[in-house]
Amino acid sequence: MIEAVKIWNEPNNKSHWDPNLDPEWSLFANMTCLAGQAIGEANPDVTRVLGGMSPIDPGFLRRLEARGVMEAVDVVAVHGFPLDWNLWSIDEWPAKVGEIRAVVDKPVWVTEVGVSAFGSEEVQAWGVKKTADLLIGQAPRIFWYSLYDLPQAWGATTRHKEAEGSSYYRHFHMGLLREDGSPKAALEAYRPYAADMGLCQWFHYHDHRLDEAVGIMRDLGVRHVRTGISWADSFREGALEWFDRQMEALAPFDTTVTFCFTPEHRGVEPHHTSPPQVAEEYAQFCADMVSRYAPRRAAPALPVEVSEEAA
Repeated sequence: MIEAVKIWNEPNNKSHWDPNLDPEWSLFANMTCLAGQAIGEANPDVTRVLGGMSPIDPGFLRRLEARGVMEAVDVVAVHGFPLDWNLWSIDEWPAKVGEIRAVVDKPVWVTEVGVSAFGSEEVQAWGVKKTADLLIGQAPRIFWYSLYDLPQAWGATTRHKEAEGSSYYRHFHMGLLREDGSPKAALEAYRPYAADMGLCQWFHYHDHRLDEAVGIMRDLGVRHVRTGISWADSFREGALEWFDRQMEALAPFDTTVTFCFTPEHRGVEPHHTSPPQVAEEYAQFCADMVSRYAPRRAAPALPVEVSEEAA
């Protein structure tokens, strides 16, 4: 079932939102407020999560709070990859979560955390255990990124790609499984923590790994899964059929679904990182998806009191 909806992904990372088009964050704040309101109207029981900050930045959060965003969400999410991309030690994880708790009166979730096997599979396996020891008990939801390595042929969602050097190539080695599905040492390192540390796995459009992934996650004992439904993909032929299949397959898990990526023809500029031309369209997409995959439950009928005179 869907337990939470995440509004965008890593908004303060220029690979997912173009700050040159929104230097004061007013467009993002307005879009988030509208989406949060629309999700709440579609189903008030669905938890609304502010897209995971990367980097973790209390100042960014204060800017959004000043624009009313905190009233539109229930949870604040952070992402961190200290052994690969962040300039801080893995031992600082509890302090990083604490930095956000200090500035906002909301639960803090860690919706992406991981270690690549780019340099060493043994380091990745150690990183699983170290991360679990540091974060379990610190955040109500933790999602390890990811189950599968990103296939080399697909390319990573980042602006400068190969020009980033090893920072780019690390994107392809974050999985507990290799691209071909064979296990790394990190898979068994993860297994003891599966009930407490969920998995984040983005499924591409008509992803051939979906059914296999569900079987592996059930075998591991995973309870919480994070994935995405792409607003851009919603304009493809047969999009709803694919979304239906994906969400039906993930029904055994408590799922957090991220709504992200601007359709090129709906952006201020034709790019998935662009603010939308009309923020209400993104909000409507969020509401439509929640109504389809997490419909509001009808209130139970109240018993009818019969007076003694009527009896």
